[in-house]
This record gives sequence, C-alpha cells and structure tokens, in this order.
Amino acid sequence: MAANPGFPLTLDVRGYPVLVLGGDEEAAEKTQRLLDSGAKVTVVAPTLHDHLKQLAASAKVVHRGRHFRETDLESAILVLNMIHGDKDFARSLFAKAREKKFLLWSADFPEASTVNMPAVVATGHVRVAISTSGMAPALSAFMKEDLERILDRDFAAFVEWLGVLREQAKANEPDAEKRRTMLREALDGFRLLGKVQYPKVWLDERTAAPAGAKREG
Repeated sequence: MAANPGFPLTLDVRGYPVLVLGGDEEAAEKTQRLLDSGAKVTVVAPTLHDHLKQLAASAKVVHRGRHFRETDLESAILVLNMIHGDKDFARSLFAKAREKKFLLWSADFPEASTVNMPAVVATGHVRVAISTSGMAPALSAFMKEDLERILDRDFAAFVEWLGVLREQAKANEPDAEKRRTMLREALDGFRLLGKVQYPKVWLDERTAAPAGAKREG
C-alpha cells in the first residue's frame, strides 16, 4: 500500500474524552501528552507503567484495570491503541472506528488507523510535528532528538519575547500593516540553519547504484 501523507491538523481535545488502550511506557508518554492538551483520559489496561499508576492514583486519569470492552468506546472522540502485535484486534477496532465515527491511531498498524501520530518537538509555545507517512518511523525519532537540541531554552525565550512584542504592538499601534512590518523587522536575521549527515551505508549504496545501472546497460 502506498504511503499516505494525510492532511495535517492539530486536534483540540480540551475537555473531550479520549481512550488509551495499553499501559506501557509508550502509552504513558502519549497519555501525558493528552493531559497536557487538556483531554479527559481513560486508560484501559490490566497493568500500568509507574507513571500511569501515579496519574491514576492522583485521579488525573481514569483507569480500568482489565482488557478492552466495546463499551469503553462510548463518548470517546479519539482512541489510541497502544496494544502491540495484535493485528486482528487492530483491524476490528478500525472497523468500529469507521462505524462509530471516532478517530483511531494504532501504534503498530498505521494501515488500521484513521489518523497518524507524528513525532512532536515541544519547546515553549512551539510545536514541530515530524511525519514520514509511515515509511520510516525510526527516522522521525532521530530527527526529533536533533531538533530538540537545536530548539533549546534560548529559542523558547525568543518565542516568548516575540509574543510579548506582538501584544505590545497590538496595544500601541492601531494600524495592522504597520504592526505586521514591526513584527517582520523583529525577525530580521532569524534563520534555522542545518545540514543533514547521512549514514555511510546509504551513501555507499547511492554511489554504487549508477555504476551498477551502467553495467546492466
């Protein structure tokens, strides 16, 4: 099946019920991201990662300590299936998502999902989402690590300063075009510079490919 880049959107989950199936470390990380976004999270799993145990103990999430039941889907607008290796379950959940019109992401089976979950770099108010359309998920993780080093605390402080500047401009300059000019001038000189370093195995293959094609001709 060809990769589907999808249609990127940011989903506002504030105050909405979201269901997480599974209780491992990855489920804990996704649950925390949902809580940070204001979602009402229910976790269904017989056992929980330590962080999820803390969240359940402090009533930040609802925990149902058992395996999935279809009734768990009631009211959920988004379901994250973090149960690994069960293709039949992922497919059955996908059919339910189509029937009941909720959004579904299955960690192991993008083909049995209605949405994709990109890797996210979060620095202050900035969010950078990275997706390879399911072609190379590991690459997203590598890119996330590098971008987190680049978009550091200084960058977060810079964005905060730009926000203050924007509010000051709105308060003191009634002309919209002049405000836009002021803010563009504040960004004069900003550049996000970088260079991609490729692995040797790919560079070797890329160098060898034309020679091989020439021999075949």
